[in-house]
Amino acid sequence: MASTVTPATLTVTITESITLNGYDQGSSNTLTIANVNEISKRIVSTVTTVESIILAFHDTVVAAGQFLEASVRYIRITNLDDTNHVALTFRNEDADEFGVKLDKGQSFIYNADLSGGLVDTMEAAATTITPDTFADLVDITAKANTASCDLEVFVASV
Repeated sequence: MASTVTPATLTVTITESITLNGYDQGSSNTLTIANVNEISKRIVSTVTTVESIILAFHDTVVAAGQFLEASVRYIRITNLDDTNHVALTFRNEDADEFGVKLDKGQSFIYNADLSGGLVDTMEAAATTITPDTFADLVDITAKANTASCDLEVFVASV
């Protein structure tokens, strides 16, 4: 059976809007990602008792919440809670991790390589990082701080 899905261009626009002392200090930037043929958009609940894997990336396996690492081009995670923050942990194939506090209502965007996906895009170290030390992102976990939180997770792949 041949696919009837026609690849399309994803347009991501980030806009800051603010006027200070009568002057527009805002900005708008747009990124387009061609040939997107797979979108996953879902709401994931995360709890305070355990880190939950919200996304996993592999070189051959695809399943719910799991993606081909070389195909992913864009990831957005938004904390839908109006009170509590969530701790996001990003782990690469070398077991290096970095964490991000995602406060109420905020979003975190992980930009993949536009030609290679998540391959060789993530590094964490207590010392200097050099461009040739990046490894493949393998998963993202989340843990709520005070009460369970809902996250909106959006992934675009080619």
